[in-house]
Amino acid sequence: MASLGRGARVASADALARDHGADLDDNEFVGTWSVEDSNGETFEILLSASGIAEASRDGEGMSGTWDTDGVSAVIAWDTGWTTKITHAGNAYIKTAYDATAAAPTNTSAAEKVA
Repeated sequence: MASLGRGARVASADALARDHGADLDDNEFVGTWSVEDSNGETFEILLSASGIAEASRDGEGMSGTWDTDGVSAVIAWDTGWTTKITHAGNAYIKTAYDATAAAPTNTSAAEKVA
């Protein structure tokens, strides 16, 4: 994955959130998802219809924006990481990539809990 500077990520995140309007209201990914981090610890990701993403992982507040790409929700975190929640058959899979990773840094099941 290409790496953007923090300023470019923030600017593109702001533009993405403004562009959504009601686009995501009926999207299957809107809601709260239970996933695991690299240490196997469970945390939740909230994807709002406005295109905003939030999570609290081990006391670390995370924020970013998200959009769909085919059968995936793609989350661009303000930390530079990217998370994907992908619909795969009857299940959902979470993959996470650090700012320099071409392959997933972490993979876990994803379950919509709200």
